[in-house]
Amino acid sequence: MQYRSLQSMPTKQSLLGFGCMRFPLIEGTQEIDEKQAEAMIDYAYQNGVNYFDTAYIYHEGKSENFIGRVLKKYPRTSFYLADKMPGWVGIKSVEDAKRIFEEQLSRCGVEYFDFYLLHALNKEKDYEKVYLGAGVKEYLFEEKRQGRIKYLGFSFHGDEKLLKRVLEDDDCWDFAQLQINYLDWNMQNAKTFYKLLEDHQVSCIVMEPVRGGSLVRLPEESVQLMKEEKPDQSIASWAFNYVCSLPNVVTVLSGMSNMEQVEDNIKTFHNFKPMTVREYEVIQQVVENYLKKGIIPCTACRYCMDCAFGVDIPAIFAIYNKAAQNNDLPMMVSGSRGNRGDAFLAEYQALTAKHQAHQCTACRKCEKLCPQNIKIADRMFEIKQLVSAAQVG
Repeated sequence: MQYRSLQSMPTKQSLLGFGCMRFPLIEGTQEIDEKQAEAMIDYAYQNGVNYFDTAYIYHEGKSENFIGRVLKKYPRTSFYLADKMPGWVGIKSVEDAKRIFEEQLSRCGVEYFDFYLLHALNKEKDYEKVYLGAGVKEYLFEEKRQGRIKYLGFSFHGDEKLLKRVLEDDDCWDFAQLQINYLDWNMQNAKTFYKLLEDHQVSCIVMEPVRGGSLVRLPEESVQLMKEEKPDQSIASWAFNYVCSLPNVVTVLSGMSNMEQVEDNIKTFHNFKPMTVREYEVIQQVVENYLKKGIIPCTACRYCMDCAFGVDIPAIFAIYNKAAQNNDLPMMVSGSRGNRGDAFLAEYQALTAKHQAHQCTACRKCEKLCPQNIKIADRMFEIKQLVSAAQVG
């Protein structure tokens, strides 16, 4: 395993970090399959992974308890544990933030967090209201001074203006966590965000390197390109190698859901070598292929869930994206690329009716929570039209 260090402090964190948002689930439930997930964490730890990233809301609030219990068997100084302050959950005062911070320490069974983040900054007014106006940012810096936070940073889903504001408000950030992958490098301005961190000498932790798995489920022509160039490497390894080749990246998070993914990622990170010019050319072609398909940029983070009206937003978008990649969208939307959409319709109708797109009332509450700024209600309306077109045939 390769290790890198923060610019501000001499850490030694694994280049691969274990994201604790996508643990395997017991079939038919949202409950963590603890036996399988613990085996995955143990395997990762034994193969050099020492960075574990959780949050207050992950797995409906159960991620912190679980990862804390599993890591309890290992010496506290042998791993880094990251957690986050959820600024959108009704925090109106420092007292609210203190309560959540203490609860997180208790859930995880630790006396301090190695890395701590302002979670999912995306709107300037919320940053000003919660972190500046209510004094929560200063409170977290005080926890750092007291030693209960070793390194303080933030995860980010906003625009360039907000990122500049946050970086310029304080020169004491140890790191920032950005969504970077070869698709978002230009599509969602990740290149600009990354360079801003470099300019401010703030280390970068990467989230969504495979975009919630969508950069593994590529169109066949893209898979073929990658396999011709590197036949022994997985499709996922391309995405990881891309972000690992950025010099200011210290850790790349992967929300692994099964042992096969853990084993493949360990192999990738053990054998990491910076991207070649030819490999960048392949990536560029893959991006062009991807964008032609009209994919919805959902990462299945589930921040939008649960929908008050029952719509399973990530599942519906996954069905749509799969059909788009396979040229199986009905012709009314896809033009010459499409067909009757039989496979699309079959997968969609396999969803329980109460979770389908027609349940959407366009209340748009979910859109305020979406880190990708997807116009969810508009896309649901489009998908309802697609379903109707496929039913007509």
